[in-house]
Amino acid sequence: MRLRFLGIIPNTPVDDSPTIWLDEDTGDLMIQSYKATPEEVEACQDVGSIPGHSTNVPSHETIVRLPAVMLEYIPRPEGGNGEVPRT
Repeated sequence: MRLRFLGIIPNTPVDDSPTIWLDEDTGDLMIQSYKATPEEVEACQDVGSIPGHSTNVPSHETIVRLPAVMLEYIPRPEGGNGEVPRT
């Protein structure tokens, strides 16, 4: 796995630092952020996703809250082909 640091919330304390990395081999994002509260998870489950799809969060998944300021660090597709740019 080749990770590239993309960004961290500026001026965060040492122990409270939402961060984003890019896996340059797969294009996947690795995100350190705040765990969703039980109330936030329930709200996501209430909204749901697509008909017939479970709203349960499996034990190998989680819901994280990504602060809006972190969106600037997420790579955008080049040329609209849906691929994350790799370097």
